[in-house]
Amino acid sequence: MHIFKNTNFDFLKYRWPAIAVSWVIILAGVFAIWTKGIPKGVEFAGGTVVITQFDQGVSVQQVRAALDKTFPGGDTVVQSYGDPQQHQVMVRVPTTGQESGSSLSKTQDQIKAALTQASLGNFKVVGSEIVGPIVGQELTRKGLLATFVSLFFILAYLAARFQLSFGVGAVVATIHDLLITLAFLAFFRYDLSLNVIAAILTMTGYSTNDTIVIFDRIRENLRAMRRDNLDHVINVSINQTLGRTVITSGTALLTALALFFFGVEVLHGFAFTMMVGIITGTYSSVVIAAAIVSFWRGSGPARAAAHAPGSAAASLPPAASRSKQRKARAS
Repeated sequence: MHIFKNTNFDFLKYRWPAIAVSWVIILAGVFAIWTKGIPKGVEFAGGTVVITQFDQGVSVQQVRAALDKTFPGGDTVVQSYGDPQQHQVMVRVPTTGQESGSSLSKTQDQIKAALTQASLGNFKVVGSEIVGPIVGQELTRKGLLATFVSLFFILAYLAARFQLSFGVGAVVATIHDLLITLAFLAFFRYDLSLNVIAAILTMTGYSTNDTIVIFDRIRENLRAMRRDNLDHVINVSINQTLGRTVITSGTALLTALALFFFGVEVLHGFAFTMMVGIITGTYSSVVIAAAIVSFWRGSGPARAAAHAPGSAAASLPPAASRSKQRKARAS
């Protein structure tokens, strides 16, 4: 299916404005993370999550007021959960000190006792999750380690399959995607949970695959267009793969949108991360990764042209070259 025919967009022409926009978003995200931080899910922060379902509607303010007496300090998170008609409320209490063992389950009992004492009506616990601080720290450490290891192997693979400049371009684009995604998570205050980490890793693989497709076309065109300007070769390659990029990105984005608008509450963070990741991953594959290759190798003739003969006579077949030399001597 071809939705674009004979396109000739000069993508590299806008690389500096694109890089400037990326830096603005990244710096704004760093400021948001520095001042407010990224909300951590119970998997990383540790704590107790209890989802309660009331027989009648109660407000978040009523539940928070009932819990403030038992959990002073303002660290308790209370928010509506799921379908509003089901009257579900999620309560999350962070871990204090080095709670472990049976002391972790006491927090859940304290939440139930506080809600019962507040006389908010009949309710039942429909879900709960308890994570200790040691487990949260271990998950954080392993998540960071997995990210750095994956970036290293992406660089090694692309450097071996293509050239070092391509590997660096893909890694820089991947780091760009991670920073942009974390910035938007900080802007919209989505919890950094295991679901979000899964979405980030999925987005990283998706973006890298899209980048490899473009790089593979650039490598093919470097042979066929070896005397052309490198920026021209890159632009031609991106235009040739533009239809494939739009189709794959568009279908994946539609799936993420469906999960976000029609999925359950627990999937919203995953779907939001996927939406941001797909958009920024496609953008970085087309602009950022290609720009890094252009910066690294320069905008002169393609590197493959260095192996081509330098004179017009040398580029002719041997018989034609000898004929040309004889005509020159005769004159």
